[in-house]
Amino acid sequence: MAEKQRILIVDDDENIAELISLYLMKECYETKIVGDGESALSDFDEFKPHLVLLDLMLPGIDGYQVCREIRAKSGTPIIMLSAKGEVFDKVLGLELGADDYMIKPFDSKELIARVKAVIRRYNNSTISLPEVHTGGEYVEYPDLNVNMTNYAVTYLGKNVEMPPKELELLYFLSSHPNQVFTREQLLDNIWGYEYIGDTRTVDVHIKRLREKIHDNKFWSISTVWGIGYKFEVKK
Repeated sequence: MAEKQRILIVDDDENIAELISLYLMKECYETKIVGDGESALSDFDEFKPHLVLLDLMLPGIDGYQVCREIRAKSGTPIIMLSAKGEVFDKVLGLELGADDYMIKPFDSKELIARVKAVIRRYNNSTISLPEVHTGGEYVEYPDLNVNMTNYAVTYLGKNVEMPPKELELLYFLSSHPNQVFTREQLLDNIWGYEYIGDTRTVDVHIKRLREKIHDNKFWSISTVWGIGYKFEVKK
């Protein structure tokens, strides 16, 4: 049986914390609630959460300082929760290392969606990649170079014009050779979790890529039926 993912809820409002915990447990997450910053820091090391939901207004050590101290030792995702909706507060939280910022009150479905999206992005970013020829922000295969620094694609020695999202999709897939991604994962990583759209958006962009970048004897953009897509590198 797969290990449950653990979420540390840091909020001094017991009613809100219990409600959040209930939502998360229904989605099969394991939760732990603490009500102040000092407990958050001590329980972080003991509980080893996969994600932290962090209220900003805490007794003692505030949420900003908790975020600083967690970031000094760990890349564990943090979603800040706050009644403060000013741009300054959001920017400060994100600059300190938070992965997302939600304003209270929030919808339970949105909270769950953001939790799942942040965890998926974190898991994808920690995957060790097979060796490919890279330099800066580019990926190179025989007959194909995808460069994110200047948003350029070279195929068979010629520049290929494509919109930013097509290029980002190609770069993301080719940066993770032989790894299968669902349409939902691709939406999260390329369009962002705030994108409200149909997963067919991914299919349309894949179709356009295939019209411009044809399969090669060394690699191909492959469909994994019933799941999604992968950039297949052939041995």
